[in-house]
Amino acid sequence: MIKKLTPDELSTLLAELKQWQLSEDSNAIHRSFKFADFNEAFGFMTRVAIKAQEMDHHPEWSNVYDKVEITLSTHAAKGLTERDARLARFIDSIT
Repeated sequence: MIKKLTPDELSTLLAELKQWQLSEDSNAIHRSFKFADFNEAFGFMTRVAIKAQEMDHHPEWSNVYDKVEITLSTHAAKGLTERDARLARFIDSIT
């Protein structure tokens, strides 16, 4: 079973991931990205997709031209887990 982050772990994570916003229900984090053009946005999404596939943990996301919206949550845990933290850290490392 996948362990949901405790309130203390969630607070620590949010302090680390300053550009991510907590959802109203505290079960997901969200971040918006803007790139120079579609090609740059798509390249970013490709890198995230490769990592997500390696982790077997896939984001909810959308793309419109130069904008990418990403929401991370672990549905099996009904909230945020270390998987979300690891993927968010990776995403931050490539932006």
